[in-house]
Amino acid sequence: MRYNSGMSKIQVYSTRWCGFCVRAKALLDAKGIPYDEIRLDEDSAFRQKLHELTGGWTVPQIVIDGDPIGGYTELWKLDRSGQLDERLAA
Repeated sequence: MRYNSGMSKIQVYSTRWCGFCVRAKALLDAKGIPYDEIRLDEDSAFRQKLHELTGGWTVPQIVIDGDPIGGYTELWKLDRSGQLDERLAA
């Protein structure tokens, strides 16, 4: 399946120490899906800012085209159901 990177924008809010962040990025990398990683390691108030942006408190938080989808588990479920491919298909 081909992805039109101009159509879908994915942002992954993450930290270096987060295992689920690594898994989410690995899933996207394995599928060849481009994303922007926003590292929150140096921001002591990142949880509050993250909650304001995405509604979630934990990392990773993944946003597709401005729509927060949740974390790794939600990304994995979208992928397994085929809905991730559908969302990103050109």
